[in-house]
Amino acid sequence: MKSPGSRPGTVRTLAVATVACAAALLTACGSSAGGAGADVKQTDSGGAITVWVDPPRVPAAKAFQQAHPEIKVTLNQIDGTVGGKSLQQQFAQFNQAGKGWPDAIFFPSNDDIAWASGAQVNYTADLTDLVPDVIKGYEDAVIAPCTIDGKIRCLRNDAAPDIFWYNKAFFTQYGYQVPKTWEEYGDLALRIAKEHPGKLSGFTGDAYAPDRYLWASGCPTNARKSETEVHVDLTDPKCVRAKDLLAKLVQAKAVSTLGIFDADAAKAGKDLVMSPGAAWWGDYLFRQSWKIPAGQMTGVAPLTWQGEDKPATGNEGGGLWGFSRHITGKQLENTLIFAKFVATDPRWQVELSTGLPAYGPVQDAWIAKQTKGKYFADNATTFAAMKGANAYVQPDHSYLLYNTGSVWTETMAAGLASGKTVDQAWTGFNDELLKQAKAMGYTVK
Repeated sequence: MKSPGSRPGTVRTLAVATVACAAALLTACGSSAGGAGADVKQTDSGGAITVWVDPPRVPAAKAFQQAHPEIKVTLNQIDGTVGGKSLQQQFAQFNQAGKGWPDAIFFPSNDDIAWASGAQVNYTADLTDLVPDVIKGYEDAVIAPCTIDGKIRCLRNDAAPDIFWYNKAFFTQYGYQVPKTWEEYGDLALRIAKEHPGKLSGFTGDAYAPDRYLWASGCPTNARKSETEVHVDLTDPKCVRAKDLLAKLVQAKAVSTLGIFDADAAKAGKDLVMSPGAAWWGDYLFRQSWKIPAGQMTGVAPLTWQGEDKPATGNEGGGLWGFSRHITGKQLENTLIFAKFVATDPRWQVELSTGLPAYGPVQDAWIAKQTKGKYFADNATTFAAMKGANAYVQPDHSYLLYNTGSVWTETMAAGLASGKTVDQAWTGFNDELLKQAKAMGYTVK
């Protein structure tokens, strides 16, 4: 993608150090001179901007540099660890100093938007009136994670709703029917595990597992009521039905206790015959990472819970771009040019991104490019499922100061890997989730 006259720009690896100001002390940090509660004077560099990205988004930033050589960019590569706290701590330190914030950042964890837009750090600009044309291009369900107390505080990179994946070649060979409901999925998974030992119908060991099962069930793990109140109740019937489904899948060894990014996942993934999973599983996980041969995997619409009238699904990722409220003038103007580029421009969203673009107007172009690869057994059905699934993502799920996925891996995933039953591990998951929510200052209701 080199273009004549393009300037490579500056690329640095930024070590985000752990600083003395811990998450529990954010209130104190934010109250210092120049902190979140003060009227920080907005700066104007004259146009130069600083961009922080995790490794997979480096191509996005470089594509912008090639497209806009007239804008000076300092590009810093940051740690992409999901659920880390060092970034939050560093922004609190910036608030103490009254300087240091990047102009644009791709948050390593979607939960980062909670502290980045919260009263104590208050980093992200309200984009509602800054890029209204971009915002109009998002479906309501897609931009929902960025809509906080009526303000748009980030832009979505890709849409990552879970659809239902299955190995069409395997199903055709053995005469299996694709399930329509979550209950049918559970019953079929048990049948396949019995008839084809070693074949898998899902993964439970990664931080996205609660999204694809609990969020998809409407289980209240992340129900934000206000900046200081959340509703968490793992005894809710919608949590219990997801737990019971997982319990029988795990007991029958129909699912793997590995996570999808584990070192052994690629080997195990070749035995995956069906599973709920994000839209990006197709290209990134199946094709690039696990190298499942073409012509096997196909995606269909999400599953429906018995007794309900429409599919229900969760969301796995679909990263968020944030932009500084501390800038003005040419610096802000160029940052907004960057914002529009990474959210909407085909040179990133179509040509380079592996996930379905969150910005609706470029989705068909991305699909057309992906279709040329002829990877899926049924391209038309798969891409229609990806586009349609956004409408079925369960509501009342926000990104919060605690990371439900991290709690899951520390308790549920670890427990299952050690031989515990789902019911046994569930207790630890429940207790730790409540503990972390309260530790982050939430009143749990």
